[in-house]
Amino acid sequence: MLPPLSRSRLVKRTVYSTFGLGAAYLADTELNASAVTRNLRTLWTCALISADYKLNFTPEHADRIPAIHQRVADRMYNLFTSNGGLYIKIGQAIGANAALMPAPFQQKFARLFDDAPQIPYPTIARVFQREFKKSPQELFAYFDEQAVASASVAQVHKARTWDGDWVAVKVQKPDVGRQTSYDLMAFRAVMWAFEKWVFDLPVYFAVDFISSHLRAELDFISEASNAQRTATLVASEPRLAGKVHIPKVYPEYSTKRVLTAEWIDGVRLSDREALGRVVGEKLPETGGGMFADTVHDEKKSGIPESMHHVKLRGGMHAIMHTMVELFSAQMFDWGFVHCDPHPGNIIIRARPGSSSSSKSSSKPVLRDPQLVLLDHGLYVTIRPTVKRQYASLWRALLTSNWDTIRNVTESWGVGEAGLFASAVLMRPVKIDRANGSSSPAESANGDPGKELNAYEQSVRMKERLKRFLVDTDKMPKELIFLGRNMRIVQGNNQSLGSPVNRIKITAYWASRSLVTTHEQSTRVWWAHLDARELWRDILFRTAMFSLDIVFWVSKIRQRVRALLGLTNGGFEDELERSVRGFARSTFGVEVGPGAFEG
Repeated sequence: MLPPLSRSRLVKRTVYSTFGLGAAYLADTELNASAVTRNLRTLWTCALISADYKLNFTPEHADRIPAIHQRVADRMYNLFTSNGGLYIKIGQAIGANAALMPAPFQQKFARLFDDAPQIPYPTIARVFQREFKKSPQELFAYFDEQAVASASVAQVHKARTWDGDWVAVKVQKPDVGRQTSYDLMAFRAVMWAFEKWVFDLPVYFAVDFISSHLRAELDFISEASNAQRTATLVASEPRLAGKVHIPKVYPEYSTKRVLTAEWIDGVRLSDREALGRVVGEKLPETGGGMFADTVHDEKKSGIPESMHHVKLRGGMHAIMHTMVELFSAQMFDWGFVHCDPHPGNIIIRARPGSSSSSKSSSKPVLRDPQLVLLDHGLYVTIRPTVKRQYASLWRALLTSNWDTIRNVTESWGVGEAGLFASAVLMRPVKIDRANGSSSPAESANGDPGKELNAYEQSVRMKERLKRFLVDTDKMPKELIFLGRNMRIVQGNNQSLGSPVNRIKITAYWASRSLVTTHEQSTRVWWAHLDARELWRDILFRTAMFSLDIVFWVSKIRQRVRALLGLTNGGFEDELERSVRGFARSTFGVEVGPGAFEG
């Protein structure tokens, strides 16, 4: 038993320590946006993950590995959702590449939506005072104190300018700016530890590139510039002008932390039921793609009053055709790519001035659809050399030009051309070994039909990925975000029942970009033909005919199944099943449905 004096000292030290820790926690919470607490939570979680894998990931405990993956997925998901802010963005970046991760990761990251409670109006008012030296009511004729949407980084309010224009006002949450440097520092430390100590996989090479783009996403002046640049590019492209709209930005009401843009009424692509009504089509009852999780209803707002008596021409085909063409133009012509085209960032409305008069007031007015692209914070600029190589790779993949495939992948430091090609096209690609384009490592996978336990699956995946990323210094970092864009667009098409042949449309833009020059001009594309590439383009178009046959056979099969009341999967669903089989035979990994949807 301690003497009275020692007990007194122990009590005092306990009280002082408790008070000190409480004061530090309070100061961190109130003055530092909980940055230290968040970092400690991150380091603790990563320490648990590292210890779990180091101690339990062994051949002797192969039967326990699925449980390890589940624990780690739960810990990472809880970390991202607890910390919020940029952690949600980082988690979504990981989730976009989760297709070949164990099943628990696929399931968890598919539910990582960018939602957050809105901050109270007095906090918003303080942001306006700092940015404009005015309150929202002074700056606008009307300002709705209740946010219409709230995400991890910002929230949106509806307002009306003194000129009578309705606008959407995006306000960055104050804590995000104070947390950013700490969050990215923790991200860097964790990626370094995972590469050097835990997993021995090349993951650190992309940290600087991802961090710089996440920082840029928080600069609303940069976002306004991206929107204005994209609007100019769309207007200069005859195949997209009028079909695509970028909301007008109001620079006089915008700063680095507040962005004001034109308010758009329409139907979000995420609202399948409303979209089906305005185009007059019945969508598949169980859509894949970005709508797989029907519990998430935040982006569903129904049909606005202005479209109650409107029917859009061309149906889902017209909408998806425009979408695929838009992002193909960004990748292969402009080299300036929107990297977050998820359904919540796309609104479909009737094109202004496109109405056809209806003889009967009871019939809906027929209008052309217009795709409105929102949220221009995350863009990537593709270097001209990489843009041309990427287009060449697309065309080579569809014309079986093995030499070009090998040259491009080798120049990018990629060791497994077949695996990379499958990731690009989002469909299985087997490189012709007779032409010498496949790596010898591709055949060193053991018996593909052999049943692997969880440990062997993970080891095989690790070996293949290490052979895939041979030289990360050569790999264009733009591919990280290009892949994200492609997966989300594929998921959008799949969700709407695969109304268009996405691969064909994208490939045509890739090939056309190689046979034309791209001076800013209003002349049609064939006025800029490059004779050196013209013959290859003719061969490419011939090869595309077979792809078209496959697509239309799939459409016929889809319609027959619908008539028989069977599962109504489309072309993208068939591609997904093929990719899942490819992952099983190549890695021994069971990929869950919907893992390739972005």
